[in-house]
Amino acid sequence: MQFSPEESATLLSILRWRRDVRHFRTDPVDEATLERLRATMDCAPSVGNARPWRVIRVDDLTLRERVRANFRRCNAEAAKLYTGEKHAEYLALKLAGLEVAPVQLAVFNVGNPDAGHGLGRQTLPETLRQSTAMAIHTLWLAARAENLGLGMVSILEPHDIEALLGVPAGWEFAAYLCLGHPEFMDDTPLLHRTGWQENSETEWQQR
Repeated sequence: MQFSPEESATLLSILRWRRDVRHFRTDPVDEATLERLRATMDCAPSVGNARPWRVIRVDDLTLRERVRANFRRCNAEAAKLYTGEKHAEYLALKLAGLEVAPVQLAVFNVGNPDAGHGLGRQTLPETLRQSTAMAIHTLWLAARAENLGLGMVSILEPHDIEALLGVPAGWEFAAYLCLGHPEFMDDTPLLHRTGWQENSETEWQQR
């Protein structure tokens, strides 16, 4: 299939406007949209077609509160890394949308799945984690194309989340995702806009 210049431009626009969203409205996301988003993960590249990602939709309010408690604890520890002005800047950052995001997904990676029969991962076993990361990115872009926002919460203790959700042995916590309608649209990363860390250009070196 050949894509038009207009379609290429649309993809570039989606990429530029994909942001790590932390500010959500409380409006629910309809189930038809969620099903479309679920199906997009099937399009993600995967080493050996192993499809190592597993997703749990966390709807239970008690579980959500325990995730928030884990975040608060881990965030307080992370804040100790900074002193002075940087400490104050860190505390001012909004680093999660856990309070109001209507859809919350915990994503896990299976470390040695039967699927794929080991193809392509003998010398680079981390390609399983890379495959799961690409599935998350595929979902992220698809959500943006649906005019939704997605944010990844990385300030969580992995083993605590695995225990909290009672996942099988061999499931490794990869990401906790908040999904919903963003309060506002922005094509500039929040950390860039707040002055924490500006975007830098990717450099391609030649040999």
